[in-house]
Amino acid sequence: MTQDAQVRTRWAPVVALAMAMLVVTSEMTVAAVVLPGLGGELDVGPAGTAWVLLAYTLPMAAIAIPAGRWVDRADVRSAFLLSLAGVAVAGVLTAVAPAFWVLLLGRVLQGAAGSLVLAGYMPIVVAAVAPEQRGRAIGYVITIMTVGGLVGAPLGGFVAGAFGWRSVFLLKLPVVVVALWLGWRSLRGDGRGLPVPDRGLVLEAVLLGGAITSVLLAFEDRAWLLVVALVSAVWWGRLPASRPVLALVRRRPFGLPLLTLSLVSTLGGVMFFLVPYHVTDVLGGTPEDVGVALLVFVAGVSALAVVSGWLTDRYGPWRVTMAGSVLSALALGLLLLPVTSFVDLCWRLAVLGVGQGLFNTAMNALVVAGAPEGMAGAAGGLSSTARMVGQTVGPAVAALAAGLAGGGGAGFRTGVAVLTAVAVVAVGTLAGGKQR
Repeated sequence: MTQDAQVRTRWAPVVALAMAMLVVTSEMTVAAVVLPGLGGELDVGPAGTAWVLLAYTLPMAAIAIPAGRWVDRADVRSAFLLSLAGVAVAGVLTAVAPAFWVLLLGRVLQGAAGSLVLAGYMPIVVAAVAPEQRGRAIGYVITIMTVGGLVGAPLGGFVAGAFGWRSVFLLKLPVVVVALWLGWRSLRGDGRGLPVPDRGLVLEAVLLGGAITSVLLAFEDRAWLLVVALVSAVWWGRLPASRPVLALVRRRPFGLPLLTLSLVSTLGGVMFFLVPYHVTDVLGGTPEDVGVALLVFVAGVSALAVVSGWLTDRYGPWRVTMAGSVLSALALGLLLLPVTSFVDLCWRLAVLGVGQGLFNTAMNALVVAGAPEGMAGAAGGLSSTARMVGQTVGPAVAALAAGLAGGGGAGFRTGVAVLTAVAVVAVGTLAGGKQR
């Protein structure tokens, strides 16, 4: 009997995980609300305040894979508690920062701790949920994350208006405390403790982190960083420690879905670049209209997350992931047709949200299913990195395509056409990764 077959589902760890993931993933949108006030008090311009967001996301993406490999060696309970405690301490440091550089340091530490939370996602699911219920568990986590993230931004704005920008970085501390208590009570340790990272893991983090950071920053008009990324990646690939990770990526049932995840993540370029400009410049809408359009998309994602989990447990993750990717590609095709009004745009975005809701839950379950025993953390780190790279590349590609077409309605359609082509490639890639 395998270890998976012996697992009996315990829902308390899933709730603790969902709360932790909510805290980590919503930190971007909540922090974005306070950038003007923060910059005014600390005498930092708009370009400088953008680093408040980058200082959080860059370390999270940069060390995701080494963090996942470290989590695989650690006691999952201890690693979860350490990561959440790190998020809390870094949040307090950010809130009381007397200078901008101290605030950035707090954000870097918070991003690093958040990376450990993301790396522990899949090991906790594997340890606490029976295989036949993992789709539903992941669906619940994604729903809580999505709905909580939706509420987080306006709540952050209200808190900032009432108590100042510093209070926003303390806003989620009660959620962290509850997640810590619940994780301490419900997660089961295995006695491995928290191993000190060896020299090889540190070198791996420096090289791989440098490569991923260079790729992400290269899209900020720093194309020369792609050379740095290539050199760092090649060096990392020659390390003995990289062999298990590369072997995992080369496995067709894991590597091709991972590539699919990165390709589908580029569709964020529609929501985070093309739609805002189309609503305001072409349809004559307001910033509030942009918010409504994004809300319609998010509602579609959250409405289908739990349904996707149920379907995944019943029909298997590959079929539901394929259905979600096909529906997402078709929804992009609908956006290529003439958009005559704001309502006309919104119902198409709702279809895209439904497709993404089906895709996200099932894809996470597919990654879990494709990871060998003992490598769930590495698989989680790889999936986080693939998603982050796709979300960074997508808006950049959309902006380039729209600019070449001259902007306006033609730019919107050109950007959507390019991302639709990417979605079609993603469907073909996933088809090649079906487990036989």
